[in-house]
Amino acid sequence: METDGKYPSDLSDGQWRIIERLLPKWSGWGRRPICRRRVINAILYVARTGCQWRQLPHDFPHWKTVYNIFWNWRNDGTWERVHNTLRAKVRKSAGKKPKPTAAIIDSQSIRTAEGGEERGYDAGKKITGRKRHIAVDTLGLVLAVVVHGAGWQDQHGAEWVMDKLGEQFRRLKVIFGDVAYGRSSFPDWVKQTFGWTLQTLLRPVGVHGFLVLPKRWIVERTFAWLARYRRHSKDYEKTTASAEAFTYIAMINLMSKRLANQ
Repeated sequence: METDGKYPSDLSDGQWRIIERLLPKWSGWGRRPICRRRVINAILYVARTGCQWRQLPHDFPHWKTVYNIFWNWRNDGTWERVHNTLRAKVRKSAGKKPKPTAAIIDSQSIRTAEGGEERGYDAGKKITGRKRHIAVDTLGLVLAVVVHGAGWQDQHGAEWVMDKLGEQFRRLKVIFGDVAYGRSSFPDWVKQTFGWTLQTLLRPVGVHGFLVLPKRWIVERTFAWLARYRRHSKDYEKTTASAEAFTYIAMINLMSKRLANQ
């Protein structure tokens, strides 16, 4: 039974045309693969509703088939490759070059629902779980994501984010972050290792309550986009690789919608 268009999370025809050409090609060996559009719709259903894999509605392909494809594409880098290609297309459509010169970094502490690797305690937020550490461009598009234990300080966890940025974005010149990234001589390490300027954004003295800080609001908006996907309400994944993959999947859905609606 086809499910296309049955659930609000399903891909539109325009989205599917954009994503289909970016997926791995069938090798021609063995049984012809199951309809990939239905598989991606099932994965998006999990991402948007936050349901367990076993709770997928029966009009989707069998949950184990869907999970195995999610798992295989996580391990071979398909989700990240599709995400990166779409990001370049969205940037180009906005009149920007594919690779940015500026980035904004921040982390989000989130509770874990079960056990699994890389769990820790964030004493500041009083949360036991993990941190989603992301760097975004000035459009709010994710450049790098690293999920690690919440016990790591921001300036230490950010080293992994910087390593990921360094693999792809040599055009970067400046990175914006909050005052936490100014500790432990982290800006000096960034400058010496990558040649980038890490600029920390200070809160004005004497100002209390909520305040929109320059550049920082961009990454906060990206976290808000991710929060629309209930799979992100907690970290339900046993591995950090799966948690990172769901971030790519959420952004793939968002960016393909933008491109399809142009």
